[in-house]
Amino acid sequence: MIRLENITKFYSTGYIKTFVLRDINLEIKEGEFLTIMGPSGAGKSTLLHIMGMLDVPSSGKYYFYDTEIHRLNERKRSEIHKYHIGFVFQSYHLIDDLTVYENLETPLLYKKVKGSERKSLVCDTLDQFNIVAKKDLFPNQLSGGQQQRVAIARAIITKPKLILADEPTGNLNSKEGKVIMDLFKELNEKGTTIVQVTHSEKNAAYGRRIINLLDGWIQD
Repeated sequence: MIRLENITKFYSTGYIKTFVLRDINLEIKEGEFLTIMGPSGAGKSTLLHIMGMLDVPSSGKYYFYDTEIHRLNERKRSEIHKYHIGFVFQSYHLIDDLTVYENLETPLLYKKVKGSERKSLVCDTLDQFNIVAKKDLFPNQLSGGQQQRVAIARAIITKPKLILADEPTGNLNSKEGKVIMDLFKELNEKGTTIVQVTHSEKNAAYGRRIINLLDGWIQD
């Protein structure tokens, strides 16, 4: 599904280059549940953002189902992201002035899904995530766990092939975190590829493979 070849990311300030990622070589097969671990500043989120086409590498090659992502312009990358990738952030990134229902509906509007199908998909997803009773509430009326559940529901409502999760339980208590991780496990067992960034050993254990980053390098 994903193949990264010699991916490097740096930021230039005058004559000084600050490297965030260095020569990353990585393959992720369809249906995997991969965990990326490492200390703060190791480059984990940057790597996830490059995989999710929200950022671009300074050099290297990125193949997504044999499409040469590194050769595409921003509009074409955005199209692939929209149709194939769901992103879950630590800070939820829900739209504050939209209800739960409207937050779930938003990615379907971007994909121009017809009204009746949109309604059906939103209702099914509300039911799947046990948030039917919350559909008319706004994000600030929900607990952290409920907001993250809505964020994951929004990420999967378009049935993406890949879910990228950046510290998805970082702001949650242990009980809420377990609910979220169990949801990921269930999605993965149904065939969704998942890549998560986490500091938590407990969350890492949900993945089938772990890679460790340190100072921008993958550690053997």
